[in-house]
Amino acid sequence: MSRKFFVGGNWKMNGDKKSLGELIQTMNGGKVDPNVEVVCGAPSIYLDFARSKLDAKFGVAAQNCYKVAKGAFTGEISPAMIKDCGVNWVILGHSERRHVFGESDELIGQKTAHALENGLGVIACIGEKLDEREGGITEKVVFAQTKVIADNVKDWSKVVLAYEPVWAIGTGKTASPQQAQEVHEKLRDWLKTNVSEAVANSVRIIYGGSVTGGTCKELASQKDVDGFLVGGASLKPEFIEIINAKA
Repeated sequence: MSRKFFVGGNWKMNGDKKSLGELIQTMNGGKVDPNVEVVCGAPSIYLDFARSKLDAKFGVAAQNCYKVAKGAFTGEISPAMIKDCGVNWVILGHSERRHVFGESDELIGQKTAHALENGLGVIACIGEKLDEREGGITEKVVFAQTKVIADNVKDWSKVVLAYEPVWAIGTGKTASPQQAQEVHEKLRDWLKTNVSEAVANSVRIIYGGSVTGGTCKELASQKDVDGFLVGGASLKPEFIEIINAKA
């Protein structure tokens, strides 16, 4: 079955109303491939702003959320609040959440379950660090991360799996198309064995890690690369080029 190409833009902790407003105007006015699902991850304080300004053909994602609906959790936001802003996606388990803020696999699994129960789509991120790749344990690491996510998913139609080798995020190093394809193919095999063949065939596995206008076309041509999660380049006009990588 054909998987709809998915391109997420993770704005991270960047932008203000002026610069994001300009970016949104560029996106709204750009010529984008209608066969691609596009979702922009805005800082939580700008979710309302992004959703009200972005054309309806683009989705919006929160960059994180908590594992319960409400309560004494200062500084956190819940899936219910995200939905209340008209936003339908959340990014969970990003390597910066794991490695800068110390979020555990277990917590990311709990967040995934709660977000899905509340009707959000989840862009679930996994990926190995440089020492793990050099130590030859890439598969072990990403399978363990994927298992915790899979244990918390009932409906896979609302999940996009984002493979982001940590050593390639914001470093200018990109996994070669062959390296990306190799891990994506192994992840799909893992899903086939541990979840089901139907899920393995239908779930979108996207690549993240220094994706640019220059690297996107060859990456997009790999058979198990179903899109991208784009960091820095998603704040620039070249994001349109990346959305159109298959066009």
